[in-house]
Amino acid sequence: MKMDFLRKIIGGILLVSLISISFNKPFQEYLHIPKSVTIFEGQNIVLNSSSIPASSMVTEDNSVVALSQDEGEYSLHGEENGKNEMVLELAGFPIKKVDVNVLKDFKVIPGGQSIGVKLNSVGVLIVGHHQVNTVEGKASPGEKAGIKVGDMITEINGKKIEKMADVAPFVQSAGETGEPLNLTILREKDTIKTKLEPLKEKGSNTFKLGLYIRDSAAGIGTMTFYHPESKKYGALGHVISDMDTKKPIVVDDGEILRSTVTSIEKGENGNPGEKLARFSSDKEVIGNITTNSPFGIFGELNRGMTNGIMDKAMPITLSDQVKEGPAQILTVVDNDVVKLFDIEVVSSVPQKFPATKGMVIKVTDKELLKKTGGIVQGMSGSPIIQDGKLIGAVTHVFVNDPTSGYGVHIEWMLNEAGIDIYEKGKQKAS
Repeated sequence: MKMDFLRKIIGGILLVSLISISFNKPFQEYLHIPKSVTIFEGQNIVLNSSSIPASSMVTEDNSVVALSQDEGEYSLHGEENGKNEMVLELAGFPIKKVDVNVLKDFKVIPGGQSIGVKLNSVGVLIVGHHQVNTVEGKASPGEKAGIKVGDMITEINGKKIEKMADVAPFVQSAGETGEPLNLTILREKDTIKTKLEPLKEKGSNTFKLGLYIRDSAAGIGTMTFYHPESKKYGALGHVISDMDTKKPIVVDDGEILRSTVTSIEKGENGNPGEKLARFSSDKEVIGNITTNSPFGIFGELNRGMTNGIMDKAMPITLSDQVKEGPAQILTVVDNDVVKLFDIEVVSSVPQKFPATKGMVIKVTDKELLKKTGGIVQGMSGSPIIQDGKLIGAVTHVFVNDPTSGYGVHIEWMLNEAGIDIYEKGKQKAS
């Protein structure tokens, strides 16, 4: 008892001495350790301290065990207690308490497969205006009605509009009767009502709106993950926007298919490369699309998918636990063969709320650099693996440096997919 008491006194004196010497580096790093950490059952995490490494592990019975490592006269460790927290010590003196939030074990199957994407918008999208050549001169009825590029026509005369073919009969009928069309327009989040009078084109019996419209979009991307229990998936890692209006497509429905990469346009400074692909010959629909968001496209698969490399469910890493350093991506550069390539996580932002561009990554794999020049269009959604865990997906390439780009944390993609990863473990840490 006396020795323990004496040790505490010496530790206190040492602590005061450290504080008085302008907070030496190890002590300062205690201050940078977060007040709380979140961990999944059975996973290890590393606290943010380079001078005094330490890790925390959750055992099968959901208790927190601190693994300390001494460096000189300092040690950092946690003590088990009933309050679900770790006590960090310096020279035997308690410095900081860290709350430990234990989540139920969670795993998903990583993707990497090339997929074809077909999107059907809510209504028909306005992608431009044009002048109708009438006997009285040129005019655009759509422009006169106040319709803007990027607007979506969702109803005409109270009837739902789903595709371009739905529009023509209304236009011709209105032109012949002279009655204006009552349009319902979706402009971002606002619903607008307007009237439009079609004009007859000179030298014909057809009537025109003076608008260019489109009702669907298609492209390719990469599968990021598949959740075997719910069959929910996530892909692309970024929103799909219309090629003309540059605005996100509001999805009514859609589908994903398998695709085969036919060739690669290599990326160069100022000119991003691109995967050229075609939908697989069987044109088999492998899943639907219910959401097109800043974090990617989401829906449910008709059946499970395999990539031939990592087909077993693996744990994920939360945004505040992603670290700088080596990692890998799963993607396709030839036909439909998924391969693993080396990259580096240059930086990662420990985001507390959903946000895109959480990571900066750099391709280091010589084979991939030779083949693609780095990150190319169509690679978006390629899963990023670090230390045997899924940490995120490739999203964007830097135009002036195709070897580098952004990644999104997997935590936010799972959240957008409607998958709850924050379910608490069976019991509190003890």
